[in-house]
Amino acid sequence: MTKVKTCFFLAAIALFSACQQTEDEKAAPLMSKIDSLYHAGDYQATLNAITRLRANHPKAIKSREKALIIWQDASLKMTQNDIGRTDSALQATIRQLGQEHDLYKRNMLRVKRDSLQVRYDALCGTVRVIHKRQQQD
Repeated sequence: MTKVKTCFFLAAIALFSACQQTEDEKAAPLMSKIDSLYHAGDYQATLNAITRLRANHPKAIKSREKALIIWQDASLKMTQNDIGRTDSALQATIRQLGQEHDLYKRNMLRVKRDSLQVRYDALCGTVRVIHKRQQQD
């Protein structure tokens, strides 16, 4: 009789443990949202959703691995967009600098140009780092 109870108890435990969702299954709705945000081009919201995934589902290893790839791609695209805006502002400032005759305004444009150039160089460095990490993975 005790063997029957033990077998029944073990079978019940196996049944209940098999019915529970894995961490990756629990994270699936958020991964779906992350994919849709990424494909919609909303990269900042994508990064925010990945941060929530990391906080809420720390044991969802497969989901987090997929999210890491999306994180790198979204970061890369955001940085490339920022490089484009910074380069446009830099070129416009350089054109203004060539046309300005007032010494004070020229000096202020030089400060702006230098600031934009430093920002541009830093963003290009960020892209290089992201590319290097993508090659490592």
